[in-house]
Amino acid sequence: MGFYREKVNDYFLLDTPVENLFINEYMKAAPGDYVKVYLFALMHAGLDVKLTNADLARALGLEPEDVLKAWTYWEKQNLIRKHMKGSESGFDYDVEFLMLKEQLYGQQTAPQASVQTISRLMEDPPVKQMIMDIEQVFGRVFSSSELQKILSWIEDYQMLPETIAYAFSYARKQRKTSLKYVQALVQDWGSRGLADVASVEEDLGKKDRRHTMQRRVFQALGFSRNATEEEQRIIDSWFDDLGMSLETVLDACSRTSGISSPNINYVNKVLQNWNKEGKTEKPATDAPGGREIMEYYDLLRRTEEEEARQRTEEVYAKVPKIRGIDDEITGLNRELSRIIISDTVDKKKAGARIRQEMERLNMEKAFLLTENDYELDYMDIHYTCPLCKDTGMLETGEKCQCYEKVTRDQINSLLNRPKQQN
Repeated sequence: MGFYREKVNDYFLLDTPVENLFINEYMKAAPGDYVKVYLFALMHAGLDVKLTNADLARALGLEPEDVLKAWTYWEKQNLIRKHMKGSESGFDYDVEFLMLKEQLYGQQTAPQASVQTISRLMEDPPVKQMIMDIEQVFGRVFSSSELQKILSWIEDYQMLPETIAYAFSYARKQRKTSLKYVQALVQDWGSRGLADVASVEEDLGKKDRRHTMQRRVFQALGFSRNATEEEQRIIDSWFDDLGMSLETVLDACSRTSGISSPNINYVNKVLQNWNKEGKTEKPATDAPGGREIMEYYDLLRRTEEEEARQRTEEVYAKVPKIRGIDDEITGLNRELSRIIISDTVDKKKAGARIRQEMERLNMEKAFLLTENDYELDYMDIHYTCPLCKDTGMLETGEKCQCYEKVTRDQINSLLNRPKQQN
C-alpha cells in the first residue's frame, strides 16, 4: 500500500512561500523592479524550472541590465548568493536564494546585541524625538534593521540625533527617500565637523548664496545651462580672490554684449584688469554679515522658546489639569516609540489606539484652553517668520525672504530687549 498526492501540472496553481522577514525588513526599502525579479525567480526556483536572466527580463518587461542590477542589489543585502560558472564576463552565474531566518537568528549573535543597543539608545529623549520626526517626514515606520543602521550614525559620524533628523527632512525636500542618500549627507557633514543643525544650515546657506550668484552670472551672460566645475571655480575666484561685488561682476558681464560669443574667460580677463586698477566697488554698507545673521536667528529662536516656556508655565499654574494632559501625551509618545521598534504582531493596531487616545487628549486640552480665555496656540512658539520658523532657510533649502531684510537695527533691538521675568 502506498501514498502519493496528485501531481499538479500547471505550476501557476501552486504556492510560493515568502518569508515574512523579506516582506517586513527588505521589500519596503527595495526598488519595485528588484522585488519583481526576486519574487518571480523565487517562484521558478521552488519549481526547479530553469530560467535565464534574459527570460526574466522578457517576462517582466525589463531591460537585461536591470535584472543584473537587481541580483547585485540582493547580493549586497545577503539575500542571494551568486555561483559563477567560470565565464570571464562575470555575468554568467546561478542564483542561490538564502534562508533569511538562518541569517538573522542562526549562527549570529549580533542581532540580539543590536536590539539591546537600540533599546539603550531609545531611552535617550533626543533619540526618541529623532525617530518620531524621521518617520513622520518619510511617512512610514522604519524596520528594526533600518533603525539599527540609522542609530549607528550617531557614533560612526559623531552626529547629534537632531542633525540626523534634519538630514531626513533635507532629503525629503530634495525628493530623495533612499537611506543611502541620507547616510551620504550625514557622513559628509560629519567628515567636515558639522555636527549640529546650526552649522549645517550655515553651510547650506553659504552654498545656496554662492549658487545664486553663479546662476545670476549665467543669466547675465544669456546662458541657460548649468556651470561646469571649472566655470564655478573661476566665478568663485572673482568673489573670493579678487574681492569683487556682485554688482561689479554683472557690470563686467554686460561688457560681453559687444562680442559674438560671450564667455567666462572674457569676463575673467575684464575683472582681472579691473582688479589691477583697484576697481572692486565693494559696497560701503553697515549691513550685517552672514554669521551675524545666523547668530541673530539663533538668539531669536531661543528667545521665542523661552517666552513659550513662560506662557506654558502660566497656563499650568492657572489650569493644572493641562499639565497632566501634556504629561499623558508625553508618556503616550514614549509608548508609541517603543511599539515602533518592537516586534509585536499587532503593532499597527496598537499604534492606532495610542494615536486615537492622543487625539482625544489634545481635544480636551483645546477645550480647557478656550474655556480659560487662552488662544489655542498660546503655549506654542510664536515665530517672527512662520515661513522659515526663524531659521532664515526655507524647506526647499533656499534663503527665506526675511533673510535679506535683517538689519543691524533688528539685531541690536533683539540684543537690547528686556528679559521677561518668571
